[in-house]
Formats: sequence, C-alpha cells, structure tokens
Amino acid sequence: LSCSEGVFKCPEDQLPLDYAKIYPDPELEAQVLSLAIRCIHSEEGCRWTGLIKHLQAHLGTCGFNVIPCPNRCSAKLSRRDLPEHVQHGCPKRRVKCEFCASDFTGEAFEGHQGTCPQESVYCENKCGARMMRRLLSQHTLAECPKRTQPCTYCAKEFVFDTIQNHQYQCPRYPVPCPNQCGTPSIAREDVPTHLKESCNTAMLLCPFKEAGCKHRCPKLAMGRHLEESTKVHLGMVCALVSRQRQEILELRRDLEELSVSSDGTLIWKIADYARKLQEAKARSNYEFFSPPFYTHKYGYKLQVSAFLNGNGSGESSHLSVYIRVLPGEYDNLLEWPFSYRVTFSLLDQSDPSLSKPQHITETFHPDPNWKNFQKPGTSRSSLDESTLGFGYPKFISHEDIKKRNYVRDNAIFIKASVEIPQKILA
Repeated sequence: LSCSEGVFKCPEDQLPLDYAKIYPDPELEAQVLSLAIRCIHSEEGCRWTGLIKHLQAHLGTCGFNVIPCPNRCSAKLSRRDLPEHVQHGCPKRRVKCEFCASDFTGEAFEGHQGTCPQESVYCENKCGARMMRRLLSQHTLAECPKRTQPCTYCAKEFVFDTIQNHQYQCPRYPVPCPNQCGTPSIAREDVPTHLKESCNTAMLLCPFKEAGCKHRCPKLAMGRHLEESTKVHLGMVCALVSRQRQEILELRRDLEELSVSSDGTLIWKIADYARKLQEAKARSNYEFFSPPFYTHKYGYKLQVSAFLNGNGSGESSHLSVYIRVLPGEYDNLLEWPFSYRVTFSLLDQSDPSLSKPQHITETFHPDPNWKNFQKPGTSRSSLDESTLGFGYPKFISHEDIKKRNYVRDNAIFIKASVEIPQKILA
C-alpha cells in the first residue's frame, strides 16, 4: 500500500482505500502460498520450481541469489560466484605469501607481489643468475658479469666482462714512454705528442733537414749539433735559397708565357698618362714597354715600346712607337727574318654614338735586311736598349693628341696587330 498525506491507495489503480476496511484473508493467503512458481532468477539460469511458500527457503541456497561478501568488502555477488571472490578477488581476504610466509589482506598482498625480498628472481642483466630479490641489488652492483661499469681512465661505460679487453685500446690508459725516458705514465693517445715535443730521448731530425742536413740524434743532443754545425747549415741554407730563387725565376717566366696573348693583336693601355709624360720629358729618351704578345699560337714573340715625349726626330714633339722581336719559345720552328705586315693604331676614345672614332693608324712591312727582324739571340731582353725596334719616331704630335679623345680618363690605348696568312694559322 502507498500512503500519501495519511490516505492509503491501492497499488494497482491508485484509488484511495479505507484503512478500516482492510483486513487479512488467511484462506486467500493459503491459496496464494500454494501456487506453483519458478525461481525469481529463472532468467539467469536457475531451474528451481515449487510453491510460493517454499521460495524463501530456496533463495537461502539458490546459486543465483545475490548476497553480500562475508568479509564485508562492500561487494555483492551471486552465491555461486562468491567462493571465487572470497578466495581470489576480495580485498579483505587473508593471503599468506608463499615466499616469506607473511599474512596479508588481499589488497595489501597485491602491493607485496613483485616486491617480496624472499622471492626468487633472475638477474635483470640476463647473466643467468637466480637469487632472492633482497640479494639482487648487491649482485647487480658488485657481482654480475654483465653489469655496466665506467672505465677508470676514459669514463666510458662498458659491460664488466669486456672492460679488461677495452684497456688494451683505451686512449687514456697509462703506458710507459717507449723510449724509457723516465717520464711517469702517459695516456696512450698522448704518446705521439710526448715523443715529438717532450721526450728527451726521442730521435729527432735536424731542423735544417729541408736544407739538406740528414743528421739524426736524441733531443738532448740536438742543441750541441746545432752549435757545432752553424757554418755547414748556413752553407746549406744559402744553396737552398739559390735553388729556390732559380725556381721562382723559372716559374715567373712560365707564368708570363701563360699570360701572353697569342692572337696577333695587342691593345696596350698606358694609364696615368700625364704623370708618365712629365717623367718622359724629365728623362731624355725614356721608353715604356708593353706586355709581350705572340703573332699566333707557337708564333713570333713581339713587344711594343713607346716614347711619350718622342725619340729621335720626334723628340719633345711627338709620340714615338716601335715594335721589336723578342726571343720566343718557338723561334727554332719559324721562318726568318720576320716578314709580316704590322699595323700601329692610337685609338680614339670618343663616344661612337656621338661621332665616328678617328684612330691614328700606320702600317709597314718589315725590311728583311733590318737586323732586328732577324732571329733574335737568347740573350736579348725587353730592357736591352741596343735592340731598338722598328717604327715611327713621329707617330703623332703632341698637338694632334689633344684634338680628339686620344687621352681619356688620363689614359691612352695603343693597338698593334700583325697580319698572318691563313695558311700559317692553319
């Protein structure tokens, strides 16, 4: 019955009831209790059937009936699941450790498992040893052959059973000096430096070995050798300097040859023209020389010279230009005398878009009887004044130079070209 504000209601239709008219009916109760029913857990699998009056007695033994854990752990389980829970799952159960025989509640035993000091375990380093857990720490630190240990000398980590072999290669392992100089132990990797810089008994080559001294002696004796051989060493150094000077000269000549033009045309820029002209006026017959050039590959080697203040009949009034033949690398392969047409030009530097350039140009054919066009001797050089070339002492007057832009940005350009037949070039 349900009661709301003192009024009882029927549980079926919720209509109010008069409590004075409610009374027990023993006969009806006997009939109801004699009805046959299935267990209230039939859907869960219980097969029991019987009278209603026997239901409570059945539930007292029914395996599907839910009851609280006898250990008061707050769990409620079916009667048939209770033994498993009480024995293995209940946190309030009592459990004895099989290794140390200590008694625990189930909850405390879970924390004890895997930490029991009496439990037998294998070494974590997989060395194969088995022991009680309480002995494992000491074994790992001091007894296990697979434990890691730093090298005493280089501090790198190694497995213990390999560290002995490492010491035969350890770069910081102390070793004696191989020369037995008495120095305390030296780190293996420092031995070469010790032998080279510190070991008094190390054999050294004389510092003048590059000059030719082949003396070899212990470091302690080197000072005496240097004192006794000063004159000998000085002679060796002088000879070395002489050889090196010759090599430098040869390299310089080779470099000059590589930088020489070989297309038969030279364009020679004479910079700082005003200063050089004043210098030429102050020094009579002062000659400037161009870089050498070849008429063609494997051809004649030529050079242009200029007297900015004139030479001969053009002195003090004209620019004089000459060309001459220098000793070349391929003279023995060429025909002599030199006989190819030569053209000189003083280049007009006026802007071509404003006016047509008016270059000063002169051309000549070499006179085969002129001695300077004969095969040159090997002693001739660009500074040999006796080999004055062939050209024009009155190439252009100082007055005419000023009429156009032959001088621009304080520089002039002199062009020399040699006309070589195509059959020779081929």
